[in-house]
Amino acid sequence: MELILASGACDPKTEIICTPANVNELFELPFIAGVNRTMILTILAALVVVVFFYLALRKREVVPGKLQTLAESALGFVRDEISIGIIGREHGLKYFPYLASIFFFILVGNLLEVFPLTLFPIASRIGLPVFLALVTWVIFLIAGIRAQGFGGYFGHLIWPPGVPVALKPLVGIIELVSTILVRPFSLAVRLFANMAAGHVMLSLLLLSSWVFLGSLPTGNLNGAWGLLWAALGLFIYLFEILVAVLQAYIFTLLSAVYIQTSVEVEAH
Repeated sequence: MELILASGACDPKTEIICTPANVNELFELPFIAGVNRTMILTILAALVVVVFFYLALRKREVVPGKLQTLAESALGFVRDEISIGIIGREHGLKYFPYLASIFFFILVGNLLEVFPLTLFPIASRIGLPVFLALVTWVIFLIAGIRAQGFGGYFGHLIWPPGVPVALKPLVGIIELVSTILVRPFSLAVRLFANMAAGHVMLSLLLLSSWVFLGSLPTGNLNGAWGLLWAALGLFIYLFEILVAVLQAYIFTLLSAVYIQTSVEVEAH
């Protein structure tokens, strides 16, 4: 690839990579001050989830139609396989609305990466994964305190039962740091890193194929590379659909696991 144009206002003869004076221009919407693409797509993802389930379940029939069947099957999967399957029936149904909400919101937000009119996963901006991870963090801390009491919950972390007395201080520090700091950090970074890496790889492959294919009419042999990059880009495009679903599932599953370890004393 001989040239990447990130802005039209540059001289390709003297600049190999042309960039705008302010990189915010790549993300901000010129017709709405202070609003960027991530904000719009985040709202869009939430609206898609709300509208879909409203239309699918507003008039529930004894013999469900295709849309109702799809919605009920999707909700049943989250309820049975994640909420009840991980947390248990007693507490799982209580946290099912939250787990279902984050699962479908993240799923739609991730799938925006492969939707032709957007081509951008909202989780590839670190702010959203951090916010969702902090919400999960607050919920499982509150769940643990409500289930075991403040002293009981943090007491099990600092002085874990079932551990030899000589190791309790060390294990307690590890448990406390893991629960309070590592869990929300790893939850956010896992989602962000996977979606950002896939988005960058897909963008580079498709851009490279476009640049190389443009040289085919001139007889330049570099155009053959464009066919290879286009094929790889198509493969990554299909693979990213799987990644989008998998990352939504993993985030929701880990959220359920963290809640389960908070409400079940035996988990400590």
